[in-house]
Amino acid sequence: MDNIRYQNLQVRPGTYVPEVPTDFPEDNPYEGLYQPVYDRPFPEVDASYPYVDDSWSNRLRLWFGYHIVLRLLGLILRLTYGLRWQIEGESQWHRSSLPVRRWLKQFDLSGGAITVANHCYRHDCASVLTALGRSASSHMRIPMFAPNFRTKDQFYLRIVGGIPIPAPEAGLSAMKAFNAAFDEFHRRHYWIHIFPEAKRWDWYKPLRPFQKGAFTMAYKYNIPLIPCAVTYRPRTGIYRFFGPKNEPLTQVIIGAPIYPDTTQPRAAETEQLLNETHQTICRLAGIEKNSWLSAL
Repeated sequence: MDNIRYQNLQVRPGTYVPEVPTDFPEDNPYEGLYQPVYDRPFPEVDASYPYVDDSWSNRLRLWFGYHIVLRLLGLILRLTYGLRWQIEGESQWHRSSLPVRRWLKQFDLSGGAITVANHCYRHDCASVLTALGRSASSHMRIPMFAPNFRTKDQFYLRIVGGIPIPAPEAGLSAMKAFNAAFDEFHRRHYWIHIFPEAKRWDWYKPLRPFQKGAFTMAYKYNIPLIPCAVTYRPRTGIYRFFGPKNEPLTQVIIGAPIYPDTTQPRAAETEQLLNETHQTICRLAGIEKNSWLSAL
């Protein structure tokens, strides 16, 4: 590939880098590469939006999403993308979330946690939630780009715990309501999932710069970050008969929690968390020399 970011990328021997036809941007890591169709009705995301929705209808939707839809989607992803996962340092690949849940018990996650991952294909969120299992996924909240709730993925985004982020034009009161909602989620010890790369670039291998939101939250709430890397392998064997033939198989590698040091100044510690998490996900993904800095 002629892309300068790929030319400057170095990976560990045996790390698979997919061949992709997309001409990825070289200078703007936050450029949106897709133009979804915004044709579904959705409430106005402003100060009056129910960011914390305890209605029975929403509770039922979330229960149905976790116990039925997400589990079914996990089975489909195992078939079509060969989805599997691994804890960093282990050689064994898993298809049950039980080993991950047992491993996580050794850490203090009583106040919740923030999971972060590279944003690299349509089902990366479901892949991470499936790997984590019910220890996190059943009470996960995910800040999401509000216009996406007006696309065909609206139902899916809502049942996995998506919370729309108000646009700047919605005003300061809307953002205050959004922040207050996450204060409440933290009070309930819910988990939070964030893609700090912001935009989805399908099958992209370099790790793009991170935005600061996840790391600001980790410091504010004094909860750990759990780094997750979605990586690839060639589509071989029986998987050639299932799923898109021009797309690789996927796997999730989960790293140890990274805890904030709240005795340090907020700005400095947020930067430290961002850099450490970026470096960790690079390592998990088999990247020896990344072609982007951790932040812009």
